[in-house]
Amino acid sequence: GGGGGGGGGGGGGGGGGVILFGLLAGAGGYYAYTQGMLDSVLGKSDKAAEASSGDAKPAGKAPVPAYAAKVATAVESLIDDDDNRGPLLVRLAWHSSGTYAKGGSPAGGSDGARMRFSPEAKDGANAGLEKARALLEPIKKAHPDISYADLYTYAGAVAIEHMGGPHIPFRFGRSDFRSEAEIASAKAAVASGRLPDAAQGASHIRDVFYRMGFNDQEIVALSGAHTLGRCHTDRSGFEGPWSFAPTTMSNQYFDLLNKEIEKPGYWTVRKWDGPKQYKDPTGELMMLPTDMALIEDDKFRPYVQLYAKDEAAFFKDFAAAFATLLHLGVDEAKLGETA
Repeated sequence: GGGGGGGGGGGGGGGGGVILFGLLAGAGGYYAYTQGMLDSVLGKSDKAAEASSGDAKPAGKAPVPAYAAKVATAVESLIDDDDNRGPLLVRLAWHSSGTYAKGGSPAGGSDGARMRFSPEAKDGANAGLEKARALLEPIKKAHPDISYADLYTYAGAVAIEHMGGPHIPFRFGRSDFRSEAEIASAKAAVASGRLPDAAQGASHIRDVFYRMGFNDQEIVALSGAHTLGRCHTDRSGFEGPWSFAPTTMSNQYFDLLNKEIEKPGYWTVRKWDGPKQYKDPTGELMMLPTDMALIEDDKFRPYVQLYAKDEAAFFKDFAAAFATLLHLGVDEAKLGETA
């Protein structure tokens, strides 16, 4: 998740459902929303429904691909078979996109699906994501027209909503590099080190996310993906989940961080042989140094407090920031209509 690298959601691998969006979780539910079929159920105004019908779309944009519904259903089925896959797919989408550097050479980002090849495949920050890519391989075989770059990012968007989170606007149109040699000849290889180091503090978080064009509010919102999944010692060195419901998208991560603001000492440094991390009074949950930085920093802290009190505000801001993240570095001319 946003501020931390390392473990689940936006840093690890772990995956659930919540009210309103629960009605979208059935087969193709995600896609049905994207096509406006549930506008009346969700109470969208006629004007809003009309705007999403295609009339207001930029001219010349490719329509949402016909395979989108089946791909969404297949991703939902993967998660239904094992809900720990949800956070793992979110982490894949985030790490595919989070290499972007505004004005960088190369720019990085999700286009090209470079994680299939070195050096991204061997980046320590991506440890364990080969499992996520393998999970999606049968879907790619069944729907060869979808690019790996679209599949890796779309699966994360579908997973967020299927676990009870907000709808993530998504545009197809990314393409794939076919080999390590092709990446090298295009001078498009992204060196390791662009993804967050969970052991660092606020200045490091800002360095990483400002590089992508995000502001402080968006950094905190994206960090909320840490409500999902858990850290694994064989991947990041850290251990444990951030929340009591690691397969459900919610604002619980912020609620738990906010307990430290309300009662200092709620989170304490864990005594163990691993890297520095924090534990809650039950000893079951953990926070990383990058997580604690969100309440130690005067500019980050108010957003933690806001999202702890208002899940709807968190979902709205997370959906906008995560959608931005998934499209960073992709040529606008390649992208189709918004799903």
